[in-house]
Amino acid sequence: MPILKVKNIHKSFGRTEVLKGVDFSMEKGEIISILGSSGSGKTTLLRCINFLETADRGSIFVDGEKIFDGSEKKPSPAEIRRRQLNFGLVFQQFNLFPQYTAKQNVMLAPKLLAKENPDFKPHKAEILDRIEKDACSLLTRVGLSDKMDNYPCELSGGQQQRVSIARALALEPKVLFFDEPTSALDPELTGEILKVIKSLAEKNMTMIIVTHEIEFARNVSDRIIFMDGGKVLEDGKPDDVILNPRNQRTREFLSKMLD
Repeated sequence: MPILKVKNIHKSFGRTEVLKGVDFSMEKGEIISILGSSGSGKTTLLRCINFLETADRGSIFVDGEKIFDGSEKKPSPAEIRRRQLNFGLVFQQFNLFPQYTAKQNVMLAPKLLAKENPDFKPHKAEILDRIEKDACSLLTRVGLSDKMDNYPCELSGGQQQRVSIARALALEPKVLFFDEPTSALDPELTGEILKVIKSLAEKNMTMIIVTHEIEFARNVSDRIIFMDGGKVLEDGKPDDVILNPRNQRTREFLSKMLD
């Protein structure tokens, strides 16, 4: 059974149709990179799957459970939050809270979620201690064991993005999304983030990566999807898509990116 299945997703903004019937599925532990030019619908697709946008039509399944159906009534905000817990999202911009340290940024979502549990008050100290230990473990995992008490303004762009990755992992998502995670970084810092993503891949984290880093996508991915004009034009093994693309539009895109 696929861990994630997306069927016939459509999304328009006003008269502009951004997604025109997107279909794909992925297995647990699989890594998919999505390539495409600006405006091809890559980010909108991630936002629809993660409920940051509401698709107009289509359906989404996680582990066989239908979490979205465009023909049904829109779920309540509480239900949307529950469904969002399936996913972690690392944005282009780091979106850290400047008033919190790296550790506090990572702890924030687990603390808010824990407070909704009836067991929180009688076991508050124990639960908060566990959340703090988990945050420290995640920051160590992304190479920031010495920066836990630093504020975002005291961190480089690469370090801030690594905090964002730790934060996305804090709620143990089934699928982790990266939306061009290196686009706001200079080339020297880009390598830091690609190294962290590669380490997650080695631990069989299920990931969808929107990226312009062609060689990285080729090396780390199980599959590459190429989108153009709101549609999936290619979906296959990295070498097949990059070295032997079937679609003329894919060939044109890759020739410009690899020049």
